[in-house]
Amino acid sequence: MRVGVHLPQFREAVSGAQVADAARAAEAAGLHDVWVSDHLILPTGSTRPPERFHDPLTVLTWAAACTSRVGLGTSVLVAPYRAPAALARSLATLDALSGGRVIAGVGSGWMEAEFAALGARFRQRGARTDEAIAVCRALWRGEDRFAGRFTRFEGMGLQPGPARPGGPPVWVGGNTDAGIARAARVGDAWHTTLSDPDRLRERLAALDAALDREGRSRDGFTVSVRARVDPAAAAALVPALRELGVDHLLVDLPRFEQRFAEQAAELAAIAAA
Repeated sequence: MRVGVHLPQFREAVSGAQVADAARAAEAAGLHDVWVSDHLILPTGSTRPPERFHDPLTVLTWAAACTSRVGLGTSVLVAPYRAPAALARSLATLDALSGGRVIAGVGSGWMEAEFAALGARFRQRGARTDEAIAVCRALWRGEDRFAGRFTRFEGMGLQPGPARPGGPPVWVGGNTDAGIARAARVGDAWHTTLSDPDRLRERLAALDAALDREGRSRDGFTVSVRARVDPAAAAALVPALRELGVDHLLVDLPRFEQRFAEQAAELAAIAAA
């Protein structure tokens, strides 16, 4: 099972040096990838999600600049918060400059107050997420035209493109039927925050049914689970996840600590086992 770790991006106050040290520690330990989450503007005093939150793509770029191998994932970017072409450009640039290390986790979002503060359409979020993924795919393939419900262009392109032909893999987040259907329809992976094996088993059955409707299977498709656990709890969770066919575990440590490098090494040992 591949294992990644969330960077210290929210909750606690961290410096640029601490973020860079964490990214380097994860790479040195042999972890597969490092991750960030996405919130842009939050209610004053919010605790869930926490009010303190660095911009995801800035943090991931910071991490990319001080590493050379580790993957760079978003868990997940809320696609309707951004113009689709701008989203495609940001991810393509990061992929190009990092040598093809981006994992483009995307989702439709859930916080209505944040949508309102950003001037985004909450009730159109599903349709706008679908279109954003389609626009990204088209531009990453080098296409110069697109005609959708919200986005239209002709004779417009994106150069330079991403490092990899066709662009980064798209990991679709969301635990609802709609999110699972989107992952099965247009995703390279389903990225879920459900780590309880019983709840996950039911949602995986829904995923398998959705993939079957699309003429697909889990062959060549990734199932990724994000869990807020410490290394010991991650080790205890992994056997059940393996039994369910989970391919990737993203560990969101309950608290960023000075012993991050030690925790990264413990997580890498879980992956190796």
